This record gives sequence, C-alpha cells and structure tokens, in this order.
Amino acid sequence: MYNTAYRILKDSFEAEDIMQEAFLSAFTKLDTFKGEVTFGSWLKRIVINRSLTQLRKINRIDEMSFENVEYKMELVNEDDNTNSDYSLLKAKEIVQTIQLLNDKYRVALSLSLIEGYDNEEVAQIMNISNANCRTMISRAKSKLRELLSESMVVN
Repeated sequence: MYNTAYRILKDSFEAEDIMQEAFLSAFTKLDTFKGEVTFGSWLKRIVINRSLTQLRKINRIDEMSFENVEYKMELVNEDDNTNSDYSLLKAKEIVQTIQLLNDKYRVALSLSLIEGYDNEEVAQIMNISNANCRTMISRAKSKLRELLSESMVVN
C-alpha cells in the first residue's frame, strides 16, 4: 500500500500519511465492504483514491481535458530502424525513469503497468474517458521509451 501511494505522490511522508488515512478510513467503513473483491483490492483502491485526491489538492495535476487539445501523434515510427534493447535495463532503472515523467503520465503508467489495472479501470480512477486513457498511456509509454533510450546512450 505504501509503494502504491509513493508511486503516485513521489513523497514518502505524504505516502505514509495517505496510507494511515486509508487504513483508518477502511476500518471505520468496514461495514460498507461488500466482499465483491478481496479486502486487499478494496484497501488498495482506497489508497489510490486518497493518493489521487491528495495529488490534486497540492495542484500537481492540471485539470485539463484532453478533448480540448490538438493531438500530434508521437508514437514510435514503425519505419524507424533504431530498435533499442530494453531487456538489458534493470527494473529499478525503469521505475526511476517512470518517476521522471509528468504526473499524469506517471500515474497512468503506474496504475496500468505496475498495479495491473486495465484501461477502463485507470480511466475511472483518473476520472477521464477511455479514449483519453488509452492515448495518455500510449504517450506515456512513448515518453518512457524516449527517456530510456536517452539514458542508454548516456550509459
């Protein structure tokens, strides 16, 4: 639970606070737990929701609708012959690079790749449309590839 909050907030003290608040909230509202999912999944969802709320409170997420933004496709060009071998990277390097992404990308990728939520669940958690979610995750992956490629060149 701490790691989930930390990946969203990028601050260990805030992650600890959110985790404690989530545990308190869960135990005070234990009577609302319906047993449709495991207790751990229910608690994790509380931690994620509390973390996202805290992130919004400290104005780290700009509340901009993607419907109002003109898109430029930044996906990796299939004709590009620069194939990087990411298998040489360690998981710690990838997680550190994810932390360099802007908040929206970092949260979307963390929920999708690390926490294992599907696009619909990520969209619901982040309160965005499914199409926006798919686009955001795609762009986040592209940006992550770009950053990883840059770090591989430096190393």
